[in-house]
Formats: sequence, structure tokens, C-alpha cells
Amino acid sequence: MTIAHDAPGSAAEDAAHRVITGLGRDARARILSALARRFGDLDLAEDMMQEALLQALQVWPETGVPDSPEAWLMTTARHRGIDALRRRSVLRQKLPRLRVEQERAPVPQALDDPAAVVGDEHDLIHDDRLGLFFACAHPLLSQEDRIALTLRFLGGLSTTEVAHALLRPVPTMQQRIVRAKRRIRTLGIAFGVPRRDDLPERLAGVQRVIYLLYAEGFTRSEGTTHTREDLTAEAVRLARVLRELMPGSAETAGLLGLMLLTQARRPARTDDDGRPVPLAEQDRTRWDGRMIDEGITLTESAVAAPGAGPYAIQAAIAAVHAEADGWETTDWAQITVLYQLLQTHDDGPVVRLAGAVAHGRAHGMDAGLRRLDALAAEPALDRFRPFHIARALTLQELGEPHDAAAAYRRALELPGNEAEGEYLAAALAGLEDQRG
Repeated sequence: MTIAHDAPGSAAEDAAHRVITGLGRDARARILSALARRFGDLDLAEDMMQEALLQALQVWPETGVPDSPEAWLMTTARHRGIDALRRRSVLRQKLPRLRVEQERAPVPQALDDPAAVVGDEHDLIHDDRLGLFFACAHPLLSQEDRIALTLRFLGGLSTTEVAHALLRPVPTMQQRIVRAKRRIRTLGIAFGVPRRDDLPERLAGVQRVIYLLYAEGFTRSEGTTHTREDLTAEAVRLARVLRELMPGSAETAGLLGLMLLTQARRPARTDDDGRPVPLAEQDRTRWDGRMIDEGITLTESAVAAPGAGPYAIQAAIAAVHAEADGWETTDWAQITVLYQLLQTHDDGPVVRLAGAVAHGRAHGMDAGLRRLDALAAEPALDRFRPFHIARALTLQELGEPHDAAAAYRRALELPGNEAEGEYLAAALAGLEDQRG
């Protein structure tokens, strides 16, 4: 594609800006993943990617936007990285290896297959993005630091989205990411893909990252739309690759089963205006039957295998929902027992919240409200919009419109996507109309 050069502010400059803006976070994450793997330095990779983006804004209005902008950015960033290494004392150790890697695996003209960017005969993980997930799961970093860095830089999430995923205030997460990057520099941690013997100790962190990526795509923590289908699809893809890599892992099978059973509801989860449709109101005939069958098969194998844990249990919960003919016939007693079992593995606030909702469905909404109110003092849940939505729905069913309206208002004060906000505002308006 060739764009003629005009005066400043011309169509050529506008086109360059549009292409850079349109790359999206996934494309930037792919570039960053490839650079981090090539240079073994996350900070350098991030700096070089930013320099490449700035150079594109300067060059493309003159030369035209290239046919493959992503490959152009990757090549430019790689060259900048090599130039930066020349100015470092580590040049003699790193540059010969980089030249050998360049000969073995030249950067392709397109990055449709990011795994093709780097090749190493010793690599066991042929998917570049998944390989970097394992690299970021370095044992010298705390578990939360590993997850935060992977979500932020390789998963393509914003700091706000990472904070939401880990139930942390945004300033706290910003500081944590800065400290983690400083620790990487101080300890000289290189982002090489681990060997097979190192994979098991890093597996839980990689599973968690994929799970949280899916969760953010399933219900966005910010933005205009309720879901990000590209993110859920990528998380499912990564879970499939992980399943192929480690077929004996019960938890990996459980994770994939959970995602498929949840993803099967996608066609019924939003209305024509993009607003969320609660599970109780979804048209189950629109659920994807083949995806449900595959998810149930995976779940059955996961729960019966040694090492079954929280993902297998969550998959079993999703399977109970999938097998029910409707909301009214859902086996809430079984779901409640499964949540109790899940709490023995993960007693976090989100699990307790979901368990309280299930308890109310199984044993009466009054009992559920008592469980929810007992969680109200937890700061993480007070900042969590779904907690207040759960209280609002429970209070509404109990015939407490005033308190339900207050819960809806609190939910609307908290971060969340705009489509969900529209749903909550409509629900609140309906309550206020009833109160008259």
C-alpha cells in the first residue's frame, strides 16, 4: 500500500496514525512477546517497541504505510534492540547468539504465526506467546508479580484491567509492576523459555494467566462492550496448546473444559443492543451444543484424574449449569457443595462470593443475603462491581426495592464496562418506577 506524502496534517499522516492506533493491544503484545524472547529482556523489548512505534509515525507519512505494518514494526524494533545492545557491556555475550538466531529464523513478512519469529532447536514450546508466559513465570518472582507482568505486557491488558483481575487498587498495581520490573533488572532474570523439567513448577502461574485473560474477555472491566471475543478466543486457543503440551495435567484439562463450557453460552449472553443477559434469562437453545459436549468430556476426565484441583472443580460447576434444562431446574445443592470443595483449594473473595450466591439459591434468598452481608466488610469485594450486583439481585427477589436500588447505585459507582452499566441503569430505573 502506498500513500502519497502531503503537507503536515495530511491524509498520509492521518493514515499512519490510524494504522498505529488500529494495531490494538493484541498486536502489540505479539511484538513484545517476540522481542522479549529474542533479547531476554522485558524492559529492552518494551522500550524498543515504543521506539519503533514513534519511528513509524515519522517515516510512514513519507514512505507510505507498509503492506505488513506489524512485521515492519517487529523488524525495526529488533534492529533498534541490537543497536542498544551495542552500547552495553553485554554485547560480546549476547550479540553473537542473536546473529545465530537471526540466521536460523528470519523475521517473516507477516506475524500471523508469532511462533515463526524465533526458532531454537531446544525449545519445547512452539507457540511463541505461550512460551513467553512460561518464561515470565520465573520462580525468582512472586506468583502475583509473575501473573501481573504476564497479563500486562504479554497478555495485552491495561494496568487497570490487571488490577481488576487481581482485585487490587490501580495505584497499588502500578507500583507492583514497577517493582517487579526493577527486580528483574536487579537479579538479571532472562526471559528464556524453560526446559521440560522446569515446566511443572511454572504451570500453575501460566494456567492462572490464561484463566484471567479469559475472565477479562468474558466480562470486560472497562470499555464500551460487555465482552472481548478476541481475548476469549485467544485464551481458549492457549489452553488448547497448553493441553497438547502437558496432556497428563488434570488441571489443564479442567481449565480448557471450564472455558469451553462457559464459552458455549456466548451467543445468548448479550441482547441485540449488546447489553448482558443474566444466566437466568438466557435462551439455552442458543448455547453451543458441540462445545458443551467437548467441555463435559474434558471435565469428566479432569475430575477423575490425580491432581484435580480448582479448575476441575469450576469446570464441574459449569457442567452442572450446562446440563440443566433451565434456571429453575439447576441443581443448586450440588453447586453449593462444589463451591465448598472449591474453597478448600481457593478461599479467595470471588470464590466466597459465588458460593454465597449458590447457597442462597439452594437454601433460600434470606440465607444467601446473610452470606453476602458477611462478606461486605472485605475491601476487595467492596470495590468489586459483581458483589453489589449480587446483593441488588438478591434484595430485589426478597422484595426490598429500596435496598436493592442502593446496591445498584453502588455498583454503578464502580469500574465496569459501559454495556453492563447500561443494564444496571435500566434495572435501577425499573425499580424506581415500581416504587413510584
